[in-house]
Amino acid sequence: MGTRQMISGQALIGEELEIRPADIIIENGIISAIEENTRAPMLWICPALFNAHTHLGDTVAMDCGATGDLRALVTPPDGLKHRLLAMASHDELVGGMRASIAGMIERGTAGCADFREGGAGGVRSLKEAAAGLPFRTCIFGRDGGEETGDGLGISSVRDIPNAEHQVAEARRKGKKIAFHAGERDAGDVDEALAFDPDLIVHATHATKHQIRECADRGIPVAICPRSNWVLGVTGSARYPPIRIMQELGCTLMLGTDNAMFVPPDILSEMAFTSCVYGSDPRSILQAAVRGSGLLKSTFFIREGARANFFTIDATRSALRFSRDPVASIVKRAGSCQIGNNVFNL
Repeated sequence: MGTRQMISGQALIGEELEIRPADIIIENGIISAIEENTRAPMLWICPALFNAHTHLGDTVAMDCGATGDLRALVTPPDGLKHRLLAMASHDELVGGMRASIAGMIERGTAGCADFREGGAGGVRSLKEAAAGLPFRTCIFGRDGGEETGDGLGISSVRDIPNAEHQVAEARRKGKKIAFHAGERDAGDVDEALAFDPDLIVHATHATKHQIRECADRGIPVAICPRSNWVLGVTGSARYPPIRIMQELGCTLMLGTDNAMFVPPDILSEMAFTSCVYGSDPRSILQAAVRGSGLLKSTFFIREGARANFFTIDATRSALRFSRDPVASIVKRAGSCQIGNNVFNL
């Protein structure tokens, strides 16, 4: 027998996040109807968030007091994070990733795109960590992990001497391709774009020409502002060039990067991006949901889609005085205000 439920509230509908008082009818996990209800309560219904770039394995190295430049900290194969990962036991690694996933779920996040070290074993460990949780992963593996993951994740063309061979093999097997590029300078962006990837991560120092290439070719960009600041690759609101990316029509996604340095909390990422970069709150929330497109379909609320959203009872906090729920979710929402997750993954 099928299941049917109805959630009533102020719903953020479609990719435009149009606020409507509505009854959302869910049948067997699918939104079968969105019906106007002018008497709907002040329950904000927001599409589930998606963290478009994580390194969840780094949870075991959280706040280790590390100092140094980007190369010394995270560049394979001998960066500090890789040495700490190699020292962690299987149980520690899986437990750390599961704890981070549980924290994301509490904050309204229903999935992430993870760059997973450790080859096929590393991919299996992440799948084990996520098992049984209402959470979907898009796993970009390395060192053979792309075979059992969803795609190939390359740190930078500078770091991989045989990137061309790896990409060709991954493409032959129908896998997605993601590159870190433009994190510390623009020097590796053109080479990454030459592989026509499914995702560019960072683009912190990408040039206007490179950004236009991404926009014109429909290559999404996952930006990670807090990580860029923490790792010292930016100290200016000009980098990443979010305003230029938006003006040129880039498909922007939002990620948190290394759990070693930054908690995988998209709510905090949105607030930081709003404060430092002054971006329009609606565009930030769209970027925080849009990464779910790396899965089969996005989490945006629409008829015919799987129901993946969270709710906030605005009457239970100062949020009841909000004149703009989208802006308040981006700037002010915390895990303590999320009342319910409806995840049908």
